[in-house]
Amino acid sequence: MSKLNIVILAAGLGKRMHSALPKVLHLVAGKPLLGHVLDTGRALSPQRICVVYGHGGDAVPQAIGDETITWVRQMPQLGTGHALMQALPYLDKDGMTLVLYGDVPLTSIETLKRLIAIAGEKTFSLLTVELADPAGYGRIVRNDETGDIAAIVEEKDASKSQREIQEINTGIMVIPNQYLHGWLHKLENHNAQKEYYLTDIVAMSVKDGVKVEAAQPAYAWETIGINSKTQLAALERIFQNESAKKLLDQGVTLADMSRIDIRGQLDCGRDVEIDINCIFEGHVQLEDGVKVGAHSILKNVKVAAGSTIAPFSLIEAAEIGENCRIGPYARIRPGTKLANEVHIGSFVEVKNSTIAVGSKANHLSYIGDSIVGKNVNIGAGTITCNYDGANKYQTIIEDDVFVGSDTQLVAPVKVARGSTIGAGSTITKDTPPETLTLSRAKQMSIDGWKRPVKKPKGEK
Repeated sequence: MSKLNIVILAAGLGKRMHSALPKVLHLVAGKPLLGHVLDTGRALSPQRICVVYGHGGDAVPQAIGDETITWVRQMPQLGTGHALMQALPYLDKDGMTLVLYGDVPLTSIETLKRLIAIAGEKTFSLLTVELADPAGYGRIVRNDETGDIAAIVEEKDASKSQREIQEINTGIMVIPNQYLHGWLHKLENHNAQKEYYLTDIVAMSVKDGVKVEAAQPAYAWETIGINSKTQLAALERIFQNESAKKLLDQGVTLADMSRIDIRGQLDCGRDVEIDINCIFEGHVQLEDGVKVGAHSILKNVKVAAGSTIAPFSLIEAAEIGENCRIGPYARIRPGTKLANEVHIGSFVEVKNSTIAVGSKANHLSYIGDSIVGKNVNIGAGTITCNYDGANKYQTIIEDDVFVGSDTQLVAPVKVARGSTIGAGSTITKDTPPETLTLSRAKQMSIDGWKRPVKKPKGEK
């Protein structure tokens, strides 16, 4: 393949978004629109990627934070042709330039490879698509006799007959660099918008004897651009629907393919089941036989084979072992590693802790900055008091410990192997092994004590 440069035009204001956030930084599937385009561009292994930005100023390059990209500011914004002119100093004299758009996030790599394959030193390639309703798009005008592409006419400049053409320009194109520099300098703004249209170089190409070829995407939605929140929401559903189809094709069971959100990478083994309204962010790995209950959120999580995540669970930056049971309403926070057959139950929160094989905390507990051994039972209402208001400390609970309900373990503290902690205890010192330890105030019954009675209104 010839030397490839990529220029992504991302300077638009996006007035219809009604937002202070630059249009290309709005999210689809948890990633900025521009981020999707950059990922696709990088997959083509170009010599250079230039991003032309404008509205929002440095907010765009700062949000993306990629120093390998050549960032070029367009000020003022005078059209797509003018935008590409800003990148000219950074483009090679030979090879090809692929033009993409920062608000068109779903164009597939396969489609772009086809477009690049038909381009060459003497061939200019365009990505076109036929729409039942082409309103708002530039029309592809072809030679009546040969059917070859002759020009692109923007809708505001099109005649009545040209507006009836259904083949439209997506704006995505591959241009031979040896001609690009000369063509851009010839652009004029004699049009309804008073802008420099990049599409005008098609007519220049025909005049110079450079063949213009067209390729079409596999799906029309690959070329959809975003100009409003309505379009953004519609494209989100397209992305999620396509992601759901891929999961189903891999054998994943989805309770409802229209009620799943993947905001990153979701890798699934065999016989994985996912209930409704689950959200997957970052990189999530679900091994064979994993079941994820309704309304759960998993972010950067690995769940080993056979584990079950009950409904309304939130798991982030954690590792879950085999045949674990999590939830419902459990929260597993970053830095947590659960070994096999661990049970974390209703309204239990675990943070930055390791819990060994067979241990369980089934109800209403907090385990933070802790090392928990094997076959430990942590009773309801137990709290590891890991924070003194300034510093955090570790709790160590060794193998075969039984912690009674409503216990506070004040770190730093070690509960030795085989210990039993009586319910309602506050443990501030290390416990001896194989011993019952408890700390309670003496129970008293007070004769003559009466419960307060609510006074009538107005009575002092």
